[in-house]
Amino acid sequence: MTSWTPAAPEPRSTARTADGGSGGPAVPPRDVLVVGAGLAATQTVAALRERGYDGRVVVLGREGVAPYDRPPLSKHLLDRTAPTWLTDEVGADLTALADEVHLARPARALRVTGDRPAVATDDGEVEADALVVATGAHAAVPAGWQAALTLHTWADAQVLRAAVGAGRRLVVVGAGWIGAEVAGVVAAAGGHVTVVEAAATPLSAALGAHVGALTAPWYAAAGVRLLTGAQVVEVRPDRVRLADGTELPADAVLAAVGARPATGWLGDALPREADGALRVDETLAVIGAPRHVRAVGDVTVRRSARHGWVPGGHWDGALRTPAVLAADLLGADGPVDDPAPYVFSTQLGHELALFGLPDAGDDVELRGDPADGAGWSALWFRPGTGTCSAVLTVDRPRDVGAARRLFGAASLPVLDRATARDAGRGLREAALV
Repeated sequence: MTSWTPAAPEPRSTARTADGGSGGPAVPPRDVLVVGAGLAATQTVAALRERGYDGRVVVLGREGVAPYDRPPLSKHLLDRTAPTWLTDEVGADLTALADEVHLARPARALRVTGDRPAVATDDGEVEADALVVATGAHAAVPAGWQAALTLHTWADAQVLRAAVGAGRRLVVVGAGWIGAEVAGVVAAAGGHVTVVEAAATPLSAALGAHVGALTAPWYAAAGVRLLTGAQVVEVRPDRVRLADGTELPADAVLAAVGARPATGWLGDALPREADGALRVDETLAVIGAPRHVRAVGDVTVRRSARHGWVPGGHWDGALRTPAVLAADLLGADGPVDDPAPYVFSTQLGHELALFGLPDAGDDVELRGDPADGAGWSALWFRPGTGTCSAVLTVDRPRDVGAARRLFGAASLPVLDRATARDAGRGLREAALV
């Protein structure tokens, strides 16, 4: 977890006010520019309209494709040959809600001067009273790995789908969420899959080494070869070479080593973290920028009263936090929703749901036996306390609803550890606060 010290919260008001200054009642911006055309952008526009906003909304996208859902790209790589449109998934039609939608007009630069930020594009500048940065993320590709495929966009999925299949060899570099999902899907279709992971266990970055190790047996059971503690030194279109000299022949190589916020186009216009992320407060206002500049979704690190700093990349965050942004931008008062981090994954024959943010220094308690095939959960606790920072459920749907409710309160739940470990009792029975 970062040790960055947050600035004091700024007053909750938009940049424009009825008296033209910094005080007085907030009034809605006359127009809003949303850069990005994915889930976070779509939900932002929908939230503005649901709050009755009748100002002008312009959207700039870059992929040239109508908004679609990204999780199915890996989970359903081979059985969904068309995009999963957001109009069907979340019931929001971006083209109907916004005044202008340019799906193939990427942002090139940002100018934040005066009261109206301006975004440069190949067809000229677009400016508005309020700006929302929702450009998402891009797949991380280490230097020298240009021969590897990635999976982050619909176009990526089309290329990967054409390269894999029964009898074909796929080498996946990275045993994280995406790597595990793709490996399981391709192996189930008859592909020969090898997963290479530099860490000692799968999912170690997300779950830690102890819990990550519990997922390692899933690979062999699914017909996937797993190599851990393996350093990749060369990636070619037809093979991967490891530091110990091992060569892994391949018909395709997939780099699944994470994603980075797609904020390079911002340059120095906004303060960015080392990985390109934008720090935002509880209302999605960019910290260190005018309050009429907002950011949402994968580009952000969001301040949370419950969890501290929440990194982007959470689908549920992109779904829910735009409502917070819209309410504050339009001057609404009242409590600010603080969605808990939530990740769901279907991988190697198992269903996973992670609520909260595990910390490397937390204690881990297991609920159920990972070896008995009946499903289990892992709970992270602040050292020596009953304060629960995260819950992972594995093939245990009865714990999913309980975990979601536990992380719906204003602060982290406090549980009795002994009760929490007892898989025969309901997880909510363990709650002390």
